[in-house]
Amino acid sequence: MKFLINICFLFFIPVFAKAQSDPYIESWTNQQADSLRMELNHTSNDTMRMRLSRSLGWHYEDSERDSSLYFHEQELALAKKLGLKLWEADAFDAAGWVSAQLKNYARSLEYFLEGIKILENKDCEKDIWYISLFSKDKDPEKARLTCLGFIYNDLSQLYRNTGNKSKELSTLYKGLEIGTDINNYTLLALITSNIAYNYYDNNQLDSALTFGRQSLEYMRISGYKSYKGYVLNTIGLIYLKENRYALARQYFDSSLSANKEENNLVNLAYTYFYLASLYKSEGKIDSSIFYTKKVLTDFQSLGLSGGASQAYDSLYYLYKSKGNTDSAYAYIQLSKIFGDSLNKAEKDKMYAYQNLGFNEQIKSQQQENARIQRENTLRTYALIAGIAVFMLIAFLLYRNSRNRKKANELLQKQKTEIELQKKNVEETLSELKSTQQQLIQSEKMASLGELTAGIAHEIQNPLNFVNNFSEVNTELIDELGVEAEKGNLDEVKAIARDIKANEEKINHHGKRAGDIVKGMLQHSQSSKGQKELTDINALCDEYLRLAYHGLRAKDKSFNATLKTDFDNSMGKINIIPQDIGRVLLNLITNAFYAVNEKVKMNPGGYPGDKYEPTVSITTKKINNTIEIKVADNGNGIPSSIKDKIFQPFFTTKPTGQGTGLGLSLAYDIVKAHGGELKVESKDGEGSQFIIQLSI
Repeated sequence: MKFLINICFLFFIPVFAKAQSDPYIESWTNQQADSLRMELNHTSNDTMRMRLSRSLGWHYEDSERDSSLYFHEQELALAKKLGLKLWEADAFDAAGWVSAQLKNYARSLEYFLEGIKILENKDCEKDIWYISLFSKDKDPEKARLTCLGFIYNDLSQLYRNTGNKSKELSTLYKGLEIGTDINNYTLLALITSNIAYNYYDNNQLDSALTFGRQSLEYMRISGYKSYKGYVLNTIGLIYLKENRYALARQYFDSSLSANKEENNLVNLAYTYFYLASLYKSEGKIDSSIFYTKKVLTDFQSLGLSGGASQAYDSLYYLYKSKGNTDSAYAYIQLSKIFGDSLNKAEKDKMYAYQNLGFNEQIKSQQQENARIQRENTLRTYALIAGIAVFMLIAFLLYRNSRNRKKANELLQKQKTEIELQKKNVEETLSELKSTQQQLIQSEKMASLGELTAGIAHEIQNPLNFVNNFSEVNTELIDELGVEAEKGNLDEVKAIARDIKANEEKINHHGKRAGDIVKGMLQHSQSSKGQKELTDINALCDEYLRLAYHGLRAKDKSFNATLKTDFDNSMGKINIIPQDIGRVLLNLITNAFYAVNEKVKMNPGGYPGDKYEPTVSITTKKINNTIEIKVADNGNGIPSSIKDKIFQPFFTTKPTGQGTGLGLSLAYDIVKAHGGELKVESKDGEGSQFIIQLSI
């Protein structure tokens, strides 16, 4: 009986939601959410629990994001248990979006990729439970494409949060194409709202305004209003940037009303912050301070660390403009403390995100290599078959052109020659196979010896520390027992503190050994990306800026001159952009490290010659070859170690700052592209790494 009640409640869920014409989008009042939670706590039916978890996850997305993530991950677990693939992809999408807002970028990317993998397979169109939630006309293909369109929209926000504006825009246009094909105005409203903000962020204000107004029209048609305040904010910001203050205020006021109506606390907080910016632009400093202080509390309560950091900076400049140095100093100190902790947390999350991205590339390369190997095998078989057919036809034509006697004599002669050639070919082939096997075995043994020596060298130091501190702890524990029997409590506490300190050191060096092994495993894998026509100049420029700003984020004192010289005649070349980008990032980062080390060697400057740390990157087309040079004016590479720098585990960096796998991995990637990676260096003057790729 209770099962029937649960099922009835399930299909009446849309009746209690706010009026939204698209059933995919859910919106609830707090009172309705309380009823849903009560029902979730009392039902034992997994299908019902999955449905309720989705609803609660949607409700908390813009107010309590930790709760939202909890319910979406519960939806995911139940969908997997029930074998409902489309629901599983839907849960991956929602959990990925919330994770991105919580700045857990690695987990967010993992969720989105898993969801896309499911949705790109048409098998997930089979047996869709409660299909009307995803497609009003119950079309399985539209249900799948609806989920895929929304996941592209949400993935674009991850790219925005991680600073990849170009990927954000390209992903949004994928979603826009799907939304247009299936006439889903709710999806189109969301996609165009995010395209509008992307163009605003890139200072393309006319395009931003066009897409913003288009988004409002799609919201009017679809009845979807949850992010209406977000679009109104974007248009207000456009007018604010154009110094059209009256229009900006009009849209910000409309946004306040829309956000309050939809209970969108996140967008409401940002609206107040934008109003504070408007007052500042109008010279109304006191009003700007009032709204900034108000929104600072809202940002902190909502866990919006980025907004809180902006609010601290804004209060500093506002008080400074008023001449209130005490308050300005207080807020700049708060901003620094908050910013330092925020930057560290953000850096850790970006590192995990980049590692996951690299791992996905490696898996893709493995699949691509397997595919190429299969195709090569098929081509070889086809070639052998073609040669055999050709030889047979030639033999038949030749035999019929001669009389029987000459044909038989000639055939006998040819047979003898063929047998001799076959014997010679077989002997040659046998010798080649034997030589090949010997070379392969020799190479394997050499690589194994080199790898074993590298592992032993890198892991021995942390293991020595672990063993030494373990032996010391054994002795301390014996002493602890003796002192405990004596009743010497102070000595017992002192020994216990020593034991704890040693355990922390054991843990530290154990993690160091684990990092080395992790790097070794990464080095042993290969990428999974697909080749595509790529603008190599744009790729070089992108990774040069990425590396520079990455180092500046770690060390504010770091500065270097960036120089580029690109050959615009080369056009696009066919490469795996993620892999070559990874090589460029490694080489450029090493170049910045080299010039920074040279600065540190003589912080007071060089007598008679002001040293200017410089990193340059050039591209040039030479016949059928593309040449990329990454150069620095650091200390250079000594001749004695130049032949070792591409070996695994060889590094010139201090212990703990590098595993010696970067250049080795870069060398392997360039080789896999059929190219060459070379180095030229002058001791004390600098180095340049040269990548040569065939067109």
